[in-house]
Amino acid sequence: MYGIKRQLKRAGLLLLCIALLAGLGLSSILSKSTQSPERFSARYPYLSPASSLGQLSSVKSSREPIVPVTIAQNLDENKVELGRQLFHDPRLSRNNQISCASCHARNLGGADGRSHAVGIDGNTADFNSPTVWNSSLNFRQFWDGRTISLEEQVDGPLLDSREMDSSWPDVIFKLRQDDEYVKAFRQLYPDGIQPAGVRDAIATYEKALVTPNARFDQYLKGDATALTDEEKAGYEKFKSYGCVACHQGANIGGNMFQRLGVIEDFFLARGTVQPSDLGRMNITNRSRDRYVFKVPSLRNVALTAPYLHDGSVETLEEMVNIMTRYQLGREIPPDDVALIVKFLLTLTGETPEAA
Repeated sequence: MYGIKRQLKRAGLLLLCIALLAGLGLSSILSKSTQSPERFSARYPYLSPASSLGQLSSVKSSREPIVPVTIAQNLDENKVELGRQLFHDPRLSRNNQISCASCHARNLGGADGRSHAVGIDGNTADFNSPTVWNSSLNFRQFWDGRTISLEEQVDGPLLDSREMDSSWPDVIFKLRQDDEYVKAFRQLYPDGIQPAGVRDAIATYEKALVTPNARFDQYLKGDATALTDEEKAGYEKFKSYGCVACHQGANIGGNMFQRLGVIEDFFLARGTVQPSDLGRMNITNRSRDRYVFKVPSLRNVALTAPYLHDGSVETLEEMVNIMTRYQLGREIPPDDVALIVKFLLTLTGETPEAA
């Protein structure tokens, strides 16, 4: 009798746990990630850490895995303008020839059209330049996710010997020689021209680089005529094949880490492995993070070829085939590939006014 009662008690507790989980829902699970993003990412690799909570909440309420992008609100226009000037100023590099805009161009969707970023003296960086557009929606910055904020991200290319090869003392010295910069910083930052202010201004500018009103966003907002029947069919294929497991939310990606080669070994098929291919492992030193990268955003993807962290893929058609094979373990018909590409072409938004 005692054994039966104990079994009933366990069953009752199990049912209570299930009910609690159902009541708490995804948002409650995600809210715990604010305490330890790395631990959360390891435990829930297909869900987003805390910085993307707003996006996932919107997804749930809209009943679609993707939601329209919205323009950042309450940005200081003077900081945006100052950040824009700094972003395009080559004096941030050692030889005064490379600016942030050198690798993130307005006419190339916020990227540079190269397989790898090219920095000072023609040096080549490890990675393909990700677009800076909508980067404020990413939960991490860089392909390997080594920084969380846009402010932190500024130090990466500025201090990298293969990119801008500069230093903060040199940058601050040069900026202080410019009376217009001195005046602008004095008005916006109590301590004048300091690294923190430069980071803040550039990050504020980057937060303004959002691309709203893509045709797909118009469709999500209720305009059924914004897409053709083929484009709608492509979106349904995108969902049914499982692409939305990694590409969802407002940025259609950018809110989780994932291994390149979940089902098949991508790098074994490619034949070589470079140090940069190790991805997150270079940051965490954990073997389980080998070949793990931040999932890129698909917004404006038609403008930002070549693709992947190594810039090895030239076309969207090839990219779809690679992803479905190595990430989903499926070979899909050419007609379906064409439909998915048609859908991807609808993700091009308006060029940011601040760019």
